[in-house]
Amino acid sequence: MNEMTILAFAAVAFIGIATPGPTVLLALTNGSRYGVRRSGYGMFGAVLSDFVLIGAVALGLGALLAASEFWFSVVKWVGAAYLAFLGVTLLRSHGTLDISQEPQGTGAGTRRAIFLKSLLVAVTNPKGYLFFSAFLPQFIDPTLPQAQQYAVLALVFAAIDFMVMFGYALLGSQAVRFLKRSGAVWLDRVCGGALLALAGSLAFYRRVTT
Repeated sequence: MNEMTILAFAAVAFIGIATPGPTVLLALTNGSRYGVRRSGYGMFGAVLSDFVLIGAVALGLGALLAASEFWFSVVKWVGAAYLAFLGVTLLRSHGTLDISQEPQGTGAGTRRAIFLKSLLVAVTNPKGYLFFSAFLPQFIDPTLPQAQQYAVLALVFAAIDFMVMFGYALLGSQAVRFLKRSGAVWLDRVCGGALLALAGSLAFYRRVTT
């Protein structure tokens, strides 16, 4: 792939990633609740989801969801339910910053839980598959081997995603330090409400038919 194609892809990808969405909100709340270091596990979950989604699109899953109302609905409702669950959890939180230690139990603040939240939010969102199905082919040269091209685009997208998630996590960790307890609770309430709104929009999202 030539450099101009990669740069154009990177510019559009950055705009898409930086626009507030579920994974961005999770990075912000993870940073505010657990600090940048522990929220890094969420960033790795988001990065892994990028490879999962792009790999699935390369194998044709995006086309399947675009063609099958049943499988589209299955993924959509699972994703909407999970977003709603995360939103309610944030609405019920106490807005505390917990960076004193790495928890070893099975609570919401464990490394595994933080990682899985970001991963599951992305892979259960059918919009991601449809987005990549429409977006990636514009930068793929059909006359060249496609596997290598998809791999390059996945690496570029994942790198940008990680940097953006890091920025939001850092913003959240710094903002909460200057907020009183009521302000930290307010931040959780806003992010929780936004996740519920995204869950609602996903629930009403319809597959485009031709």
